[in-house]
Amino acid sequence: MIAFRVDGIPKAQPRVKARRIGLHAGVYDPGTADGWKALIATAAMPHRPDVPWEGPLCVTIRFYLPRPKCLMRAKDPSGPIWHWKKPDRDNLEKAVLDTLKNLGFYRDDGQACAGAAEKYYCAKTGRPGALVTIDQLPGIDLIGVTTRGNIKEA
Repeated sequence: MIAFRVDGIPKAQPRVKARRIGLHAGVYDPGTADGWKALIATAAMPHRPDVPWEGPLCVTIRFYLPRPKCLMRAKDPSGPIWHWKKPDRDNLEKAVLDTLKNLGFYRDDGQACAGAAEKYYCAKTGRPGALVTIDQLPGIDLIGVTTRGNIKEA
C-alpha cells in the first residue's frame, strides 16, 4: 500500500475549453489546477513504485478544503466537517488520478475501480490538502476471458 499527504488547497481538474481564432479551431486546458498537480507530484514522487502497477486498484482520497469564516464560530465543530459545495468531488479526484498516472504509479486511471473520494472542510486548526492511499486489489485469472469480459466458449 502507498499512502501520502499533499499539503495545499485542492483544485478540480478543469474541463477542456474550445476556441476559434480566425478559421482555426482548437481545444486547450485552462491550467487552473497546474499548481495543485505540482504539489501532488512533489508529495507522491518519494512513494512511486519502480514499475507502474498493473491490474485493479483501490484509490481512496480525502480532500480537506479551507474552512470558511462562517464555520469558525465557537458553536461550530472544531474537527473536519463535510464539504457539500463546489468544487465537485469527481473533478477533484480526476486531478489526482491523472497526476499519479502521469508520474507512472499505474498505466491508466481506469484501473482505479474501488475506493472513495471524500470532501471535508478542514478542522479549525487544520490545514487544507489531501490524504491519498493506493492499494493493489487481487486480480482475476484472465485465461478464457475476452477483452470485453465475456467468457469464451470451450
